[in-house]
Amino acid sequence: MARKEINKKIVLEDGSVYYGTGFGADVTKVCEIVFNTSMVGYQEIVSDPSYTYQMVVMTYPLIGNYGIADEDYETTHPTIGGLIVREYNDNPSNFRYTKTLSEILEENDIPGIEGIDTRKLTRSIRNLGSRKVLITDAETPMEECMNIINLCVLPTDAVKTVSCKKKWYSRTPSHKYSVVAVDCGIKLNIIRSLNKKGCNVTIVPYNTSAEEIEALRPDGIFLSNGPGNPENVPQVINLVQKLRVKYPICGICLGHQLISLAYGAKTYKLKFGHRGGNHPVKNLADGKIEITSQNHSYAVDADSLQCTGLEITHINLLDNTVEGVKCDKDMVFSVQ
Repeated sequence: MARKEINKKIVLEDGSVYYGTGFGADVTKVCEIVFNTSMVGYQEIVSDPSYTYQMVVMTYPLIGNYGIADEDYETTHPTIGGLIVREYNDNPSNFRYTKTLSEILEENDIPGIEGIDTRKLTRSIRNLGSRKVLITDAETPMEECMNIINLCVLPTDAVKTVSCKKKWYSRTPSHKYSVVAVDCGIKLNIIRSLNKKGCNVTIVPYNTSAEEIEALRPDGIFLSNGPGNPENVPQVINLVQKLRVKYPICGICLGHQLISLAYGAKTYKLKFGHRGGNHPVKNLADGKIEITSQNHSYAVDADSLQCTGLEITHINLLDNTVEGVKCDKDMVFSVQ
């Protein structure tokens, strides 16, 4: 097999450099670098709105080998910052595939780079934490690279970027319940799962008012996953404060963090986040260990939950972070 041309590099804000071969969009971009340990599911990762403004290092060494299938998107317009892989395969072997991964990245202005020592890079993120990364041409001078990184301020409007702009519906035959889903970057599979449980779902923008939601007369409210710092989404925090007690409220991922903030708890940024499969989570109600898949940068501070009225229901056994809370009195619960 012919050796691939070294034409791209990534530069981290600490000055470390990794050279490789570009695929996807040929653009220069600065993002936050994170890693994901999943062995499968790169399409779901690429199309997950929670990765907005983030460049993801895939620890599994071979990416692209089963292409992209139309039925497997988590959003129709991927907003991931970029993709870093050990080996990219542009000749998929899968009867369901309709496009290659590189084609999808190019269509959505997302850069990719392969040939990187992803084990070394992942250890760097684990040891030093998530930080800014630049992807650019291999010959770009280092001084210019560092200037670009140092001058770049990562955006804080991620939820506004990915949330829908007006409400839309996902209905199911013979529905039992009507649910309003607040879109902070919702994954399509969550909507499909609610439909399978007999729920008609009305998806509304993150900044929808409490009065607008009440006018829809829902049986319950769902707060979705999404990107970024939960403290940057005060609209949803205020929404929970106005609607709790009135309706059952469930949150997942970012929604879990927003519910905790609405009750007066605090959140903090993890060193390198939780991304990928096989995270053991203990259900405190029955002591069972659940093996979970996760994707988040922020966690709820356990000590700050005291006197909030929220009870911890799940903990992560890798680092003891809060993985679930509930308030039976208010009909509120959430999982990370």
